[in-house]
Amino acid sequence: MSGLHADAVGVLEGWRAPDAGQDRLRREYLAHLAAYPDGMWKPCTDGHITASVLVVDAPGGRVLLTLHAKLRMWLQTGGHCEAEDASLAGAALREGAEESGIAGLRLLSPEPLRLDRHLTPCAWHLDVQYAALAPEGAIEEISDESLDLRWFPYEEVGTVADGSVRNLLARTRALL
Repeated sequence: MSGLHADAVGVLEGWRAPDAGQDRLRREYLAHLAAYPDGMWKPCTDGHITASVLVVDAPGGRVLLTLHAKLRMWLQTGGHCEAEDASLAGAALREGAEESGIAGLRLLSPEPLRLDRHLTPCAWHLDVQYAALAPEGAIEEISDESLDLRWFPYEEVGTVADGSVRNLLARTRALL
């Protein structure tokens, strides 16, 4: 078992889910990790843990979304865990910085905000979702994983993003 696998188990065992549906997903993620020693990694075709982060400009009342190149959907930044990731939170921050071009992101909470299980072209993603605050004056830079990268006022997110992003934003705003 890798250190990241152990971290994921610890995070999920200790996480207090905000509702019964999220707790059900938490238990499913733990069962997945118990059944699949490789359940953190992309080659696990029965599904794998991913980490994502919603980048927030709290003073500006907006979030940064990426138009994902493969899925062609407006999403929070995030993706596959990598061998050098020491923690789920670290993986989320790394993905956020890589996909947004913004250095100095700070997690809103060291705990995940939500979980979301969704099917992608490679496998089921068992996403562990965080939120991060962008530093003042942050300037985004599009990555090769995106077709576009754009700041959206909180009120506009519902017009471009799916329910998972809307739910993550609602949980983020509740913590702000």
